[in-house]
Amino acid sequence: MEHIRNFCIISHIDHGKSTLADRFLEMTGTIKKEKMKPQFLDMMDLEREKGITIKMQPVRMIYKDYILNLIDTPGHVDFSYEVSRSLAAVEGAILLVDATKGVQAQTLANLELARAQKLVIIPAVNKIDSPQARVEETKEEMAELLDISKEDIYEISGKYGKNIEQLLEAVIEKVPAPKGNLSKPLRALIFDSQYDFYKGVIAYVRVIDGRIQKGKKIHLIQAQKPGEVKELGYFLPQKTAKEELKAGEIGYLATNVKEAEKVRVGETITDSLIEKVEPLPGYRESKPMVFASFYPENPIQFDLLKDSLGKLKLSDAALTYEPEMKESLGRGFRCGFLGTLHAEIISERLHREFGLDLVISTPSVVFEILQNNGRRYFIYSASDWPDPVLIDVMQEPWAKLEVLTPLPYMGNILELLEKTQGKQVETKYFGQDLVFLIYEVALREIISGFYDNLKGVSQGYASMNYELIGYRPAKLVKLDILVAGEKEEALSKIVPELKAEQEGRKIVKKLKETLPSQLFSVPLQATISGKVIARETLRAKGKDVIAPLYGGDYTRKKKLLEKQKKGKKELKARGQVRIPQKVFLEMFRG
Repeated sequence: MEHIRNFCIISHIDHGKSTLADRFLEMTGTIKKEKMKPQFLDMMDLEREKGITIKMQPVRMIYKDYILNLIDTPGHVDFSYEVSRSLAAVEGAILLVDATKGVQAQTLANLELARAQKLVIIPAVNKIDSPQARVEETKEEMAELLDISKEDIYEISGKYGKNIEQLLEAVIEKVPAPKGNLSKPLRALIFDSQYDFYKGVIAYVRVIDGRIQKGKKIHLIQAQKPGEVKELGYFLPQKTAKEELKAGEIGYLATNVKEAEKVRVGETITDSLIEKVEPLPGYRESKPMVFASFYPENPIQFDLLKDSLGKLKLSDAALTYEPEMKESLGRGFRCGFLGTLHAEIISERLHREFGLDLVISTPSVVFEILQNNGRRYFIYSASDWPDPVLIDVMQEPWAKLEVLTPLPYMGNILELLEKTQGKQVETKYFGQDLVFLIYEVALREIISGFYDNLKGVSQGYASMNYELIGYRPAKLVKLDILVAGEKEEALSKIVPELKAEQEGRKIVKKLKETLPSQLFSVPLQATISGKVIARETLRAKGKDVIAPLYGGDYTRKKKLLEKQKKGKKELKARGQVRIPQKVFLEMFRG
């Protein structure tokens, strides 16, 4: 174990984690140059399309007789649970900061997570080759943040490989070797997992004590579930089968457990023959911030949706789901997410990986209702909203919002924050040119669109982080959306009473832009308690029915036009509008 180093890379989104990991893979010869491609560890097509890391990805590298187990992590706030899980499997972390942007909100949040795990922090400033790089200013910010000397911060270029070797040497020198005992009974922590049809659940594990070989019987302590090691090995970065995993190592093992819900992240694996083994601490359960309902467009795919969510839950422990049924939508699931991007990624994966077309409700936070009869309810979606006359008190969740921005953009940021009707708590000046704003705002104000607006008004330089702080009173109403006179329950939304008309106009306008044209005109309406407060009309598809005619009396053309008009009127009277999944996704993004 003296020659093993387990570490991860943490940073704000788009600060160069995956590019740095590429250089490590090249330098250690893990991937041959001719097979190398940018962001090699971003294995999913979605990650490459969106240019962000969504899933943590472990890889084993060999360098100067040392085994280096690296875990590449996401940087977006919606995937912070991925970061916290990877930190529990390692002893050290490279804290990476982009020299063109400096310290940002998720830098601070991830650093706090790493400190909570008592990891060794190795600071590095990336993109020093960029013409916009502010290397000295960024080093000053990091030195102040970590309370260290500027000389202890590494200057690197992940793109061109400058000083990468020194950084890797620092990992070997500063990150401690893992502690564990080979002679003790097996204890392995599951930090991630996925499903294989033939091998059952494949657990990504950090072995703490003991050793495990192929064919051995295993036991999941918390689930009280037996299993058998059908295969085990390392990430190179593809899964590569080996005969044994020992204390201090990171790898995978196929459990032969077919029930996906039985294998949970944070579970401890041990030998089935050993009865009394102290389980590992595991992970604190993540709390979903945003809820949305997923219904299969085709009702017979309900069981497929159930199985698909179970398999995604294995690789995304922050996802929660439970069945629900609505008269207008049928059977589906109420799903909980860490944010709207998280929800969007899950819906995309369900479509691509399992072939599911979904009806997706508008994302919502959880509201609390106290009725006249004294009963208290939690409202997860607009379809659960009770009759207003029955409501005594309404409450909504609030969050502590932290925004880190360069000083020149502070005016724009304050203007944006003012629109949230939040409460300013504190303003801190960080370094020479950074302002740290702390606000208390209603959670619904920041879950949809706020992050994009923040990036827009600050030219991409400002960043944010938030956490739930509790419930406060609110005046809310249910906004119903009608398409061709039919209520679309999935598009209904709970909104503040004062913003209802503004929100209604925004929704029907966006619906008009995203909904495909029909053969007849479609009225789009926003209503509150049956009263129409906003309306748009989706024009009918145009078809030139007189184009084939050549010459002749105008009465022939008029006859065809009248026939077309009559047909469209009949279609409008009995026609139904099918809303494609991509429209729900566009509405979902806000």
